[in-house]
Amino acid sequence: MTSTSSPLLFDRALLRRRHARAAGDFAAHDFLFRLMAERLRDRLDDMTRHFPLALALDRGGAAAHVLAAHRGIGRLIESGVHAVLDEEVLPFRASCFDAVFSCGTLHWVNDIPGALAQIRRCLKPDGLFLSVFPGGDSLKELRDALLQASLAEEGGVSPRVSPFVDVRDAGALLQRAGFALPVVDSETLTVRYGDAFALMRDLRGMGETNALLQRPKRFTRRATMQAADAQYRARYQGEDGRIPATFELITLTAWQPHESQPQPLRRGSGEIALGQVLR
Repeated sequence: MTSTSSPLLFDRALLRRRHARAAGDFAAHDFLFRLMAERLRDRLDDMTRHFPLALALDRGGAAAHVLAAHRGIGRLIESGVHAVLDEEVLPFRASCFDAVFSCGTLHWVNDIPGALAQIRRCLKPDGLFLSVFPGGDSLKELRDALLQASLAEEGGVSPRVSPFVDVRDAGALLQRAGFALPVVDSETLTVRYGDAFALMRDLRGMGETNALLQRPKRFTRRATMQAADAQYRARYQGEDGRIPATFELITLTAWQPHESQPQPLRRGSGEIALGQVLR
């Protein structure tokens, strides 16, 4: 369950309702999830290991679609198909999976260290954890445009775009959860839209709109939304008349600890003094 020491940022009940509402037309807007699933497959392609039983924490089957038939996976348990899962409360016994894949789910978790610890617990020794999710720079242009529009039209600001994990913090989160051999990578994807409303339609179609507990509880005024579109154009519009939307994708690779894994050298065990190297 969510740690009492972790602040509750997201309305998880609202998030589930939005995901359910978006499910019917998800395939028309799921480009980001398909791309994240492809990144999972690319990382798995680089490995020679076989994972007899794996779990996919997924949205709309994007990851399961590309992983289910992968040569490195035996049987894949899909969230939402074989089991209805809450990433914050995983119902699995300890050491039951050879691999756990997470595709676009971690950025909505209130207690990320707690969720990572649960994932690690259900991995067998030397089991793989592989995750891709939107990171800190995602939607920075939309965040800025909404901020400026709220100041101009409403005289104040409210959180309208959810926060994302910064890539610099991701490795620390893996270590805090007890994973071994953590690797964190980041890439930036830029998608171009005709206007801010087209971007927001995609976000709504993915079920990825603001689910902060401290979000404004009333509908955003039309004037504010029109001002946000105008601010977006004024600050970011390209020569082609279109506006960019940044998505930063963070990839996490880590392992359940095992004695066979490479271990760091004991402090003071080096045979060459640092001074000799630097001279």
